[in-house]
Amino acid sequence: MRRRLSSYQTILFKFVLPALWIPLFGVAPLSMFIRSDAGPLSPPPWIFLFFWIAGSAFLVWDAARLKFVSVDDDFLYVSNYLREIAIPLTDIYDVTENVWINTHPVTIHLKSPSEFGDKIVFMPKTRFSLFSSHPVVKELKQLARSKLAHR
Repeated sequence: MRRRLSSYQTILFKFVLPALWIPLFGVAPLSMFIRSDAGPLSPPPWIFLFFWIAGSAFLVWDAARLKFVSVDDDFLYVSNYLREIAIPLTDIYDVTENVWINTHPVTIHLKSPSEFGDKIVFMPKTRFSLFSSHPVVKELKQLARSKLAHR
């Protein structure tokens, strides 16, 4: 039976947040170039523009790599919301997680590249625990190990 591993919030982080953050936070640095009433002690507008561009680039990069992931007894199903692929569980090489980011993104490292590359990054279902590994990491590692043992 197929089970969802990704959070439903993935769509917010992948599409909605970048679509809102980039234009809304871009208004301030861009308006600094239009207005010319800056005082002698005000910071140069280039600093704000740089941070907006850097923040926007990071947000787009982070959002673009997020996938929607589900699993059954034999396959990992990965979607980028336009297309879905099935990856055999035996293709999982390792599963890691970044506990320092609040969404705890999980990275599935594959033995060979798929249509989405050799790493699949997804945001697991939300849980309230700081700096401890999400249970889905252990679960995916065990599923991959059990499939390799039955080969």
